[in-house]
Amino acid sequence: MFDDFIWRALLGGIGVAVVAGPLGCFVVWRRMAYFGDALAHGALLGVALGFALDMNLNASTLLAFVVFTLALASLQAQRRLATDTLLGILSHAALALGLVTISFMERLRVDLMGYLFGDILAVTRTDLLWIYGGGVLILAVMVLLWSRLVSITVHEELARAEGLPVGTLRLVLMLLIALVIVAAMKIIGILLITALLIIPAAAARTFARSPEQMAVLASALGALAVLGGLGASLRWDTPSGPSVVVCAAVLFALTLAAESGWRRLRHAT
Repeated sequence: MFDDFIWRALLGGIGVAVVAGPLGCFVVWRRMAYFGDALAHGALLGVALGFALDMNLNASTLLAFVVFTLALASLQAQRRLATDTLLGILSHAALALGLVTISFMERLRVDLMGYLFGDILAVTRTDLLWIYGGGVLILAVMVLLWSRLVSITVHEELARAEGLPVGTLRLVLMLLIALVIVAAMKIIGILLITALLIIPAAAARTFARSPEQMAVLASALGALAVLGGLGASLRWDTPSGPSVVVCAAVLFALTLAAESGWRRLRHAT
């Protein structure tokens, strides 16, 4: 019989994976990997502000993400610099500011490794409420806006011509990604969150025949990565966050090998 902390870890990891799957598809389709990394770097600033202001860390991190996303959208509208340049400036500035803020709190002992690389075994019941509460909200919004989000992803100019609010939808998508990162921060860690978004979605792309299939497959592969990574962490006493990412990478390699084998079989017949 598993201990309670293991069940909480499983429930938390699977909850994050299920929500990260569909959003990860948009990250892959829209080539937003750098945006995910930038938000992850900004998470440390949110953590630092939470300690400094004595706030709930999830709430302070989400607040930092909202400010980050709105600042990016405002700077993008001015069209003075390319988006990747703006992301580089904002992400590294937020990361550095977070580290500097923490350094001023001399009496505070912060487990930076836990925030940077995650600790799925330390998930609490409160964390589960954040994960599943946020997950339900994210999935509800995605179901409501799915066709519109797919439209602006496939052809943004055509979607604009059809009257869709492209800018608003893009902002909503960025905020949803921010919510997932808040939920996943304790599970996978700030520096590895983007991997849980990208790798399962990239692996699912190999076999999916529609956007909806890819979203479901990405969630399933993410859940498998969590199960495998958690099992490896318990078996060999390895870091939980990196173990999940390694398992996801193995699944991605297996999908590539399966695709290659299937193509050879089809050519042979």
